[in-house]
Amino acid sequence: MEGHAVISADVLASYAADAALTVAGVHGLVGSALLRHEGVKISREDGKVGVELHVVLDWGARAGTVGAEVQTSVAEYLLRMADVRPDSVEVVIDEFASPGR
Repeated sequence: MEGHAVISADVLASYAADAALTVAGVHGLVGSALLRHEGVKISREDGKVGVELHVVLDWGARAGTVGAEVQTSVAEYLLRMADVRPDSVEVVIDEFASPGR
């Protein structure tokens, strides 16, 4: 049997969201609580996959450190779960959660 399977962008976005939320210092993703992967954009062009995540960090979290950990976590999780190696993982820090939030 010949052919290939393509994993939908929504599934990849869900995986990326799950991976990002496991990183210490990530308070959440920007977007709706109903769609757990809102705040994640998956792009595909010329066989390349790009991931863009919009995150909220915990108050006092070190943006550079947490951002790098999110990039690593997302790339490793997509490779392990979907056999997809993203060409880029961009982390956009939209805000810091207020203390006590």
